[in-house]
Amino acid sequence: MAHTRIRKFNTSETYPEQNLDNDLCQAVVTQGGKTVYLRGQCPQNLDDAVNIDSHDPVEQTHKVMQNIKQLIEECGGDMSHLVKVVVYITDVRHREAVYRTMGEYIKGVHPVSTGLVVQALARPDWLVEIDGTAVIPD
Repeated sequence: MAHTRIRKFNTSETYPEQNLDNDLCQAVVTQGGKTVYLRGQCPQNLDDAVNIDSHDPVEQTHKVMQNIKQLIEECGGDMSHLVKVVVYITDVRHREAVYRTMGEYIKGVHPVSTGLVVQALARPDWLVEIDGTAVIPD
């Protein structure tokens, strides 16, 4: 089973005023397989829920995306099975840094993406949270 990515695009074309390079699409069609719904991932360790020691949006996003990658792999898949992400940031000024970093993990994948700027996340030190959905082929 291959996911069908509808209307692929790169954010360098849709947001030329921003320094972004993310492969996304408008829709993803899946058939069969198992769907994995990921809890919103934050900049903390999966094993002990300890926050990383950084207030840098790039470092926090790396940890979040590493968690997403690890969880998908633990479910039997890989990042190519990621079909949707929802990105929550607490400061719009971090948008480019967060999306550039996330883009390193989704290059060539083209998931659907929604981004939100929120007042706060569950812990005051968190600058970014990303949840995802993956569909792993049978």
